[in-house]
Amino acid sequence: MAVYKMTPTKANLIKAKNSLQFSKKGYELLDRKRTVLIREMMTLIDKANELEEKIDVKFKEAYNGLKLANITMGAEAVEEIALSIEKEEDFNILFKSVMGIETPYIKYDDTPFSTEYGFFRTNPAFDKAVLNFIDIRKIIYELAEVENSVYKLAMEIKKTQKRANALEKIQIPKYAKTIKYIEEVLEEKEREDFFRLKKVKGK
Repeated sequence: MAVYKMTPTKANLIKAKNSLQFSKKGYELLDRKRTVLIREMMTLIDKANELEEKIDVKFKEAYNGLKLANITMGAEAVEEIALSIEKEEDFNILFKSVMGIETPYIKYDDTPFSTEYGFFRTNPAFDKAVLNFIDIRKIIYELAEVENSVYKLAMEIKKTQKRANALEKIQIPKYAKTIKYIEEVLEEKEREDFFRLKKVKGK
């Protein structure tokens, strides 16, 4: 509906006013949604930073333990035992809704780790390294969830921003101008009708 293309009638004036009201309401809702999404995204970004720091610490601990195990047990023994450790179980990617946006949730077997290789063949440095690597795996799952959610929220914020801008900068001003135009034309017509009526009465 382009500006000034509507026939200046009372029916079209009501229609334009309703459209303007609807657009303003839509803009308010989109603006509120954008604010909530940004807040949610910032919370997740903080969480991602915390997880990354945690991973760094765990990796340092794990590699230091592995280095010490290589020195004390020998690289070949460490490699042989490492190959006998239980492999990662399958995991499922599920989805949860955040403000109507589907974000991934990784479901995996979180049962306590069983040391199939036997403690008697290793030393504390190796055992600690193994447990640290298992902890890292869990943190990586969580980080993947958070980073994917941040990406999806960012995309939704971008879309919401575009819609809000379209309403604020195009639709709302267009309807406001259309209303002003129709009101001016109708007022002019009323003045002409009043003047014509006055002349008829005078005769």
